[in-house]
Amino acid sequence: HRSLRTILLFLVLAVLLLVGLLHMYVGLFLPQLMVEVEGPPVTNIMFLKTHKTASSTVLNILYRFAEMHNLSVALPQGPNIHLGYPCLFTAHYVEGALQAGPHLGPPRQFNIMCNHLRFNLPEVQKVMPKDTFYFSILRHPVAHLESSFTYFKDYTPAFRAARSLDAFLEAPQRFYNASAGLRNAYARKGMWFDLGYDSDAPAEDAYVRARLAELERRFQLVLIAEHFDKSMVLLRRLLRWRLDDVVALELEALCLPVGAIRSGASIADPQLRPYQSGAADILGYILRPDLDNATLRLCLRMVTPEVQYMARLYSLQFPEKPPKKIPFLEQ
Repeated sequence: HRSLRTILLFLVLAVLLLVGLLHMYVGLFLPQLMVEVEGPPVTNIMFLKTHKTASSTVLNILYRFAEMHNLSVALPQGPNIHLGYPCLFTAHYVEGALQAGPHLGPPRQFNIMCNHLRFNLPEVQKVMPKDTFYFSILRHPVAHLESSFTYFKDYTPAFRAARSLDAFLEAPQRFYNASAGLRNAYARKGMWFDLGYDSDAPAEDAYVRARLAELERRFQLVLIAEHFDKSMVLLRRLLRWRLDDVVALELEALCLPVGAIRSGASIADPQLRPYQSGAADILGYILRPDLDNATLRLCLRMVTPEVQYMARLYSLQFPEKPPKKIPFLEQ
């Protein structure tokens, strides 16, 4: 009897403890869950797409959201495939932003801006609404430099002159020359440059802190590539989007057959072949052949490379204009 009372007392205490913990967790997390479902989804969004930071995955998510919700996207003007990069962004780089005619009105505004550009806030504000949500993505500087060296090896003079990344790191001042102009932007503080700042400015404490304070005031969220999944959870909550709106190839089992991830250069379908640069092998995808029409459309959106997706949105948004030509697919 004494042992039974002890067991019962233990069970009662355990139940009380669980109830207390449950009450605490509900109190902590229920308000956060309620925030997610209150109000309409955010549809005015500016994503500063930095280079070599997993930003293409985010771009695909934004393109899909724009296409599915019939939103306008600030797309490159004419035959261009980016918004003026590496020059500082100005509104005239956006197709349809500036009105023609003798009586010029204010620039047209768009729902989503997410193509490569060098950030220039006053000009961005001309084509984006006042309530725009601003966010970007960054990556550990060492991993970023390693990726940039491989990808931009043939384009950037400082990288092209070095036989290897180790050789470049041993004596960067030997290879980097600011007088080479904007083509060398990838070789020094590339993310800083994308954010609109001078990558050759002295690294003085007051200057750096002032610029970081500017970024904190402007960007409501900065994703971190090394914590991509957690970053997307935060992004989804702030945008009040559904889970389906932010999925990437977590849907791998649904869309892809075994061996579907391949060297991009080996993919026969030009609409699924990603752009290749330098010594990098940018991987691409092929889809399962047995997909029904609805699933095929979903999966196609997820595996379409950014340049081809941009060209498709351009044709949908500006059917009266000549379609984009993609040079690397015509070679």
